[in-house]
Amino acid sequence: MSKHILRETLAVRRNIQVNANSLKDQVVAIQRVTKVVKGGKNLSFSALVVVGDQAGNAGFGMGKAREVPMAIRKAIEQAKKNLIHLNLKGTTIPHQVLGLYGSGQVMLKPAPDGTGIIAGGPVRAVMEVAGISNVLTKSIGTSNPHNVIKATFDALLRLKDIAKVAEMRSKTVEELTR
Repeated sequence: MSKHILRETLAVRRNIQVNANSLKDQVVAIQRVTKVVKGGKNLSFSALVVVGDQAGNAGFGMGKAREVPMAIRKAIEQAKKNLIHLNLKGTTIPHQVLGLYGSGQVMLKPAPDGTGIIAGGPVRAVMEVAGISNVLTKSIGTSNPHNVIKATFDALLRLKDIAKVAEMRSKTVEELTR
C-alpha cells in the first residue's frame, strides 16, 4: 500500500469511540534531533508511540518537542486520534497478511493459542497494545521503526472479516470455515 493510500485508509477508519482510561500506550522510539542554525544548535526530541485498548483497537502517533515528556505527550494525543478497529479472530489474526510501507515489509501469520507474540521491537509493541497475543511475525527490509510501524498497520488494515468475505462471495460463514 502506498503512503497516500495508508493515510486515506487511516482517515476513513479513524472514528472509533474508546474509553480513554482503558488505553495502554507504549513508547517505541525516541530520537534526538539537532538542527544547526545561525546562533548554534537547536536540540529537540521526536517520539513514536503506539496506543491500544488490548481489545482490537490500536493507533500510532509521532510527536516533536524540546523535551522528551512533551514529545511523548504529543505523540500519545496523535495516536488516540488515529485509532483503528482491527479484524481479529479470538487472540490471533484471521489469516496471513503482508504489509508494505516504503522499503519495509511486515508479514503476520496466525498462531494457535499458547504460541505468544513472536515479533521484534516495533511490531511487538503494536501486537501488545492491540490485544493480539498469538501471532508469528517477520520484519523484512528496513529496521527503521517508523516504517516498520506503518507497514504493520498496513498489514493490520488488510485483515478481512470472515462475515464480509462470505457476503462478498455469496456464501455462508460455515461454508468458508470448512
